[in-house]
Amino acid sequence: MAPSPVTNLHETAYSTNTLMEYVKKQLHELSRAQINDWGLSEEAWNRKLKSRAELRKALRGCTWGDRNDKRYVKSYIKDLLLKGCGLNERTIHHYIPFHQRELLTSQDRFEIILYLFSLRYGDEALSMLIDTYRLDVPKHSDDFDHAAYYDITSEDIDEVFYLEYRELDFCEKLDILVQRVYQNYKGFSVVDEIREQRIDGFSGGVNGITSSEDDWYPVSFGQSVDWWAENAAEDEDGYAKSRVWDSVWIFYKGKSIRLSFLTFGSETELKRVCQNIYKYNLPGQLSEANGYKVNEMKDGSRVVVVRPPFAESWAFFVRKFDMRSAALEQLIEGDNAEFPIALLKFLMKGSRITSITGSQGSGKTTLLMALVKHIYPSYTLRVQEMSFELNLRKLYSTRNILTFRETEYISGQAGLDLQKKTDGTVNILGEVASDDVAAWMIQMAQVASLFTLFTHHAKTFRNLIESLRNSLLKTGMFRDEHVAEMQVVSVIDFDIHLRKSMTGQRYIDKITECDRNERGYRERVVLEYRNGKYCSVEPISERMRREMSREMTDEDNTAFKDFLGNYWREEIGA
Repeated sequence: MAPSPVTNLHETAYSTNTLMEYVKKQLHELSRAQINDWGLSEEAWNRKLKSRAELRKALRGCTWGDRNDKRYVKSYIKDLLLKGCGLNERTIHHYIPFHQRELLTSQDRFEIILYLFSLRYGDEALSMLIDTYRLDVPKHSDDFDHAAYYDITSEDIDEVFYLEYRELDFCEKLDILVQRVYQNYKGFSVVDEIREQRIDGFSGGVNGITSSEDDWYPVSFGQSVDWWAENAAEDEDGYAKSRVWDSVWIFYKGKSIRLSFLTFGSETELKRVCQNIYKYNLPGQLSEANGYKVNEMKDGSRVVVVRPPFAESWAFFVRKFDMRSAALEQLIEGDNAEFPIALLKFLMKGSRITSITGSQGSGKTTLLMALVKHIYPSYTLRVQEMSFELNLRKLYSTRNILTFRETEYISGQAGLDLQKKTDGTVNILGEVASDDVAAWMIQMAQVASLFTLFTHHAKTFRNLIESLRNSLLKTGMFRDEHVAEMQVVSVIDFDIHLRKSMTGQRYIDKITECDRNERGYRERVVLEYRNGKYCSVEPISERMRREMSREMTDEDNTAFKDFLGNYWREEIGA
């Protein structure tokens, strides 16, 4: 009789953990051994010294998301498994039952499929897997009132596995086993390979109950342990009760998709991942007193980690910003997409103070990265962020760009104050999220730079004005509400509002000019997304056209006038 999947999972985890403990011990000895014990010639001694230093560096770097260090450590693990554990074609099946496909767990099957796709598509493997088998199509359930939700289940993985699986040679099986050992030792558990894929992001620990939440069941209402085991196994939706370590989600093309077939296996493993994933550049300790950390990984991904008692459970969120897609032509799609693309380019060439607003996941940061390309290269750029996300120097390595970020000792306000003394022509704020930063942004846009770009979570243009106005009032810069609002209005030129649909489609909802007048301002919507098409609405005001033309080169000015004529000929002529 074949063992149950649960039993098989525990047996596989125990077996690979045995290998992991052996590898851990050996690598510790190799990286820490006393060189004097080797009794070698000077040349061999220097060689060993260098090798040990490289190994120690790689063991540190691989936990920060460095791919080269990861490959280096995995090569050591492969040698140790072959030489120290006697792995061969027969014994490798003791750890992952490649020879009996029916015994493979959902995790085994997924990792085999991802490996096969990676051989063909590299870091596009997961995207190709999801797109080929339409794994991001919404599911519907009576328990959710027929509402759509996104989940890749073990049944989905089983179906793909039997369609894609082929016989693996020993080297391929060894690669998969080495990855399993590595991810449980130095990697990020079941999300280790997912982390390297070209997706929008991933998270863990964001659903399910913690182990401590089970403690009260047997004593409540005088029921027995057996009663609770039978009756408390489902949640209010009628689903099997999920644990916090059964929580793996990816963010793909604007959709949050749960990978319900994957699990960290224990709360301890989830905690280990949370304690390691944010450590790049040593940002300080995550502790009970400091219950969250915001940092970046070596590849530029933003990582947020939270822990109890600040959060109800250990959890992490990694947001990836695809620099290869940071081009307006790739980001903006749909009928008449050339219209918003051209308009955004002219806003940058016309040096307009521009906000990018929208909800989380709507694409604000990626659009900001793409807009920088169309700022005149002679301009110097100064950037202020909470964590290094934009990575503008990687995208535009020959341009004069310097980025500052908040630290434990230097506030965003202090960083913005310093920017005034660094000959910056254009100021970029990754996110205006606090009252102090909002107030300094208004000041800076008035006096310290040619123009400013920033992102904000406002839902409408009116919300943006009110939020910035309230920040000026809260910081004490102004006492009169009307005067504070006029200060904001005098600064903002355009707002680009982004939206994300239920299906994950991202688009520009509207582009609004702040048309200033003696009484205040009027929202002049110049572009709007209607029924899948980008449409021109009101023309850019005459005052704004003049100011934009003044900042452009003669060639761009001519192109700008042609652009205005193409989309608003009658309105401008009138």
